[in-house]
Amino acid sequence: MVKKSKIQTPDWILNGKSKPSEKKPKVKLFKIKKCPKCKSRDVSVLLGIEEGKGKGEWECKKCKWQGKNPIEEEVEEDEFLKYLEEKGDEE
Repeated sequence: MVKKSKIQTPDWILNGKSKPSEKKPKVKLFKIKKCPKCKSRDVSVLLGIEEGKGKGEWECKKCKWQGKNPIEEEVEEDEFLKYLEEKGDEE
Protein backbone atom coordinates (compact mmCIF):
# COMPACT_ATOMS: atom_id res chain seq x y z
CA MET A 1 0.00 0.00 0.00
CA VAL A 2 1.37 3.40 -1.07
CA LYS A 3 1.45 5.99 1.69
CA LYS A 4 0.08 9.45 0.82
CA SER A 5 2.26 12.41 1.66
CA LYS A 6 0.91 14.90 4.16
CA ILE A 7 0.07 18.45 3.18
CA GLN A 8 2.83 20.81 4.22
CA THR A 9 2.13 24.09 5.99
CA PRO A 10 3.02 27.03 3.74
CA ASP A 11 6.10 29.08 4.63
CA TRP A 12 4.11 32.30 5.08
CA ILE A 13 2.16 30.67 7.95
CA LEU A 14 5.31 29.23 9.56
CA ASN A 15 6.98 32.66 9.40
CA GLY A 16 3.91 34.40 10.90
CA LYS A 17 3.29 36.63 7.91
CA SER A 18 0.01 37.55 6.27
CA LYS A 19 -1.18 35.63 3.23
CA PRO A 20 0.31 36.97 0.01
CA SER A 21 -2.26 38.21 -2.46
CA GLU A 22 -2.35 35.94 -5.47
CA LYS A 23 -4.79 37.92 -7.57
CA LYS A 24 -4.45 41.51 -8.56
CA PRO A 25 -7.62 43.51 -7.97
CA LYS A 26 -9.57 43.96 -11.17
CA VAL A 27 -9.60 47.49 -12.46
CA LYS A 28 -12.88 48.48 -14.05
CA LEU A 29 -12.38 50.01 -17.49
CA PHE A 30 -14.81 52.37 -19.18
CA LYS A 31 -15.00 53.18 -22.89
CA ILE A 32 -15.14 56.75 -24.16
CA LYS A 33 -15.85 57.49 -27.82
CA LYS A 34 -13.61 60.00 -29.61
CA CYS A 35 -13.82 61.61 -33.03
CA PRO A 36 -11.19 60.16 -35.40
CA LYS A 37 -10.85 63.50 -37.18
CA CYS A 38 -10.44 66.07 -34.38
CA LYS A 39 -9.99 63.74 -31.34
CA SER A 40 -12.87 65.47 -29.53
CA ARG A 41 -14.86 63.48 -26.96
CA ASP A 42 -18.07 65.31 -27.90
CA VAL A 43 -19.47 62.42 -29.99
CA SER A 44 -23.08 61.24 -30.06
CA VAL A 45 -25.23 58.66 -31.84
CA LEU A 46 -27.22 59.67 -34.91
CA LEU A 47 -30.85 58.62 -34.77
CA GLY A 48 -32.80 57.46 -37.80
CA ILE A 49 -36.12 58.81 -39.10
CA GLU A 50 -38.13 56.71 -36.66
CA GLU A 51 -37.56 57.75 -33.08
CA GLY A 52 -35.39 55.33 -31.15
CA LYS A 53 -34.12 53.55 -34.28
CA GLY A 54 -30.39 54.16 -34.62
CA LYS A 55 -28.47 53.91 -37.88
CA GLY A 56 -25.29 52.86 -36.13
CA GLU A 57 -23.56 56.09 -37.10
CA TRP A 58 -21.88 58.63 -34.88
CA GLU A 59 -21.50 62.40 -35.18
CA CYS A 60 -18.91 64.76 -33.75
CA LYS A 61 -20.57 67.93 -32.50
CA LYS A 62 -17.35 69.89 -32.80
CA CYS A 63 -16.22 69.23 -36.41
CA LYS A 64 -19.48 67.67 -37.75
CA TRP A 65 -17.75 64.37 -38.68
CA GLN A 66 -20.17 61.49 -39.34
CA GLY A 67 -19.28 57.83 -39.57
CA LYS A 68 -19.49 54.36 -38.09
CA ASN A 69 -16.07 54.00 -36.50
CA PRO A 70 -15.30 56.44 -33.69
CA ILE A 71 -12.15 55.81 -31.68
CA GLU A 72 -12.81 53.90 -28.44
CA GLU A 73 -10.54 54.91 -25.59
CA GLU A 74 -10.48 52.71 -22.46
CA VAL A 75 -9.98 54.62 -19.22
CA GLU A 76 -10.02 53.74 -15.54
CA GLU A 77 -12.76 54.82 -13.16
CA ASP A 78 -11.01 57.97 -11.88
CA GLU A 79 -10.45 59.38 -15.36
CA PHE A 80 -13.99 58.42 -16.43
CA LEU A 81 -15.50 60.31 -13.46
CA LYS A 82 -13.34 63.32 -14.33
CA TYR A 83 -14.63 63.11 -17.94
CA LEU A 84 -18.25 63.02 -16.71
CA GLU A 85 -17.69 66.04 -14.47
CA GLU A 86 -16.22 68.02 -17.37
CA LYS A 87 -19.07 66.99 -19.65
CA GLY A 88 -21.63 68.00 -16.98
CA ASP A 89 -20.03 71.45 -16.64
CA GLU A 90 -20.36 72.05 -20.40
CA GLU A 91 -24.12 71.44 -20.42
